Amino acid sequence: MRRRSLILAAVPAGLATLAACGDDKSDSSKASDSASSSAGATPPPKIVDGPLPAITAGVKFDEKPTVAKGTGEPSDQLAVKTVIAGSGKTVAENDYIQANCLGQIWDSAKVLLNTYDTKKPLFTQLAQGGTIDGWRYALTGKKTGSRVLFSVPPTWAFGKDGDADTGIKGTDTLVFVFDIQDTFNAKSSAKGKDVPQDDAAVPKVGTNTDGKAPSIEIPKSAPPTKLVSNYVIEGDGPKLAADDTVLVQYKGVVWDTGKEFDSSYSRSSLTSFSLQEVVKGWAQGLTGKKVGSRVVIVVPPSLGYGDSPPSGSGIEKDSTMVFSVDIIAKA
Repeated sequence: MRRRSLILAAVPAGLATLAACGDDKSDSSKASDSASSSAGATPPPKIVDGPLPAITAGVKFDEKPTVAKGTGEPSDQLAVKTVIAGSGKTVAENDYIQANCLGQIWDSAKVLLNTYDTKKPLFTQLAQGGTIDGWRYALTGKKTGSRVLFSVPPTWAFGKDGDADTGIKGTDTLVFVFDIQDTFNAKSSAKGKDVPQDDAAVPKVGTNTDGKAPSIEIPKSAPPTKLVSNYVIEGDGPKLAADDTVLVQYKGVVWDTGKEFDSSYSRSSLTSFSLQEVVKGWAQGLTGKKVGSRVVIVVPPSLGYGDSPPSGSGIEKDSTMVFSVDIIAKA
């Protein structure tokens, strides 16, 4: 199980189960070897051509699709069709993808997931344990700019128990349309212009963009008592809103010791979260900043953990925390 990020505030488990979720050429010969390399107890599925229900409206990339109800018996394997073949980056296993998606039940066409109406694309990691296996196997190897239609039987979805919270029975086959907008991996970094770091009272952060953790140099002075959030590298993407979901690389250290206590770099994995789920210093420090940027955030105790730091975190009571944050993408 992946370690839970220390930047997250207390969030109930089980939120948004699914959101935690061209050419007509056959996909039967395109099953990804990499997707099967980390399979657990359940063997990987066979990738087959169908059957699959038709997309009856909204046929363009990133246009909300209407998908017909499934007819007859669905495949007990993974039926996959690339409806629109993109020409962008190839999605690899363990990547985070940004995509618009629609999900529904085969038998009833009951919609379970729809990001087109919310205008909030999904971030999901195509890793074992990171999402349902059907997504991982169907989407690994596809290119950004592609629309993929596929069905997932219970074996590679929610199993024989189903998922009561979303109304999925243990016998339900699920149908998905994914419009893959972008893909990101552990080497993804800020992209922009370096900003002078002239304030001697603020930690100095490295500007390397090679996917390795930047250095953080802590001043020998006392920490600031108010929140600090400055650009280290300024990107040219859209600004973050207070309710956005973001994809980031980050590193956190304690001001007093300079000791690292949390880092996405050390896990070789990006982190995705809503700005409404994190400690106040993060939410306030990132709101208004541009995608593509690297930001140094100094979080005083009043906007961090105060006198109640997470057990075993290495953070003492009333500690000031310092973060370097690369804003990779937002939804």
